[in-house]
Amino acid sequence: MSDLTDLYQAVILDHNKRPRNRGKLPVANRVASGDNPTCGDNCTVYLRLDGDRIAEICFEGAGCAISQASASLMTTQIKGRTVAEAEALFNAFKEIVTTGKAPDEISDLAAFAGVHAFPARIKCATLGWHAALDALRQPPSS
Repeated sequence: MSDLTDLYQAVILDHNKRPRNRGKLPVANRVASGDNPTCGDNCTVYLRLDGDRIAEICFEGAGCAISQASASLMTTQIKGRTVAEAEALFNAFKEIVTTGKAPDEISDLAAFAGVHAFPARIKCATLGWHAALDALRQPPSS
């Protein structure tokens, strides 16, 4: 189990140090922001829907390693998916961070299972996800 914990910590540290899809997306047709006033984390998600599919997604923000790594990983996981698939993935991720129970198959999302032991950090882990869902639910920006 220690090897698995080390792997999960490496995933989080890697996404924090080398975030994927960081930056503003100039062709975004959906944008939403979220912040966690308790700890100062903030995240803005830019995405471009092509029909019902997430064609492109980026984020900007600042905060703790958990919030930034989670936002980075989220962009890699929902890019190319439909809105319904992204919502289902969020629900699975939320289950992981609130219960600590990860699916049987090893997934990078399981790296956040340890967050459940620190309830105040659940908001950090889900901040970018909530911003993405808010963006998906908005009408297109012009």
